[in-house]
Amino acid sequence: MHVFLVSLAAICLGELGDKTQLLALLLSTRLRAPVAVIFGILTATLANHLIACLLGQWAGALLNPALLRWTLGISFLLLAGWVLIPDKMESGAEAETRSGYGAYALTVVTFFLAEMGDKTQIVTLALAARYQALLPVLAGTVCGMLVVDVPTVLLAGHLTRAVPLRWIRRAAALIYLILGIATLLGGSTIHV
Repeated sequence: MHVFLVSLAAICLGELGDKTQLLALLLSTRLRAPVAVIFGILTATLANHLIACLLGQWAGALLNPALLRWTLGISFLLLAGWVLIPDKMESGAEAETRSGYGAYALTVVTFFLAEMGDKTQIVTLALAARYQALLPVLAGTVCGMLVVDVPTVLLAGHLTRAVPLRWIRRAAALIYLILGIATLLGGSTIHV
């Protein structure tokens, strides 16, 4: 349960203000099919984070513990800085509502591609490498994405106006900073 909760919290904070949250907002307003968009996000996130978890577990098993600890610790510290930089949608990333694909298929493809190399995917990979617990990490990260993106789809942006994104980014950076320091200092005895 601990690994699930750490994964859930790390992704919730990382996803707030992220480009995939902005994409969820864009898709929900352009396609006006919230159920299809939500199931598309779920499908894309499951596939994307499963890949990240498998790669993370492979890397975690392959690297010696000291090298893994330093790699993960530095990765979390870099993520702490990265999360402070606001994401913006690229001009060509807008959904095309007149495509022949349904809202679900369009959401799966665009969300999967947008999540590739994204900070939430990298966090998922790092968590899987750190904990070597595929199902709790996968369940926590997917739930974390849904906790943030489902309200975004359903409320179309009202939620993110309540709390300034800069404060959300700062809280996420602080958590990644704590994870990084604890990983670097704790070795295998501290369970972040």
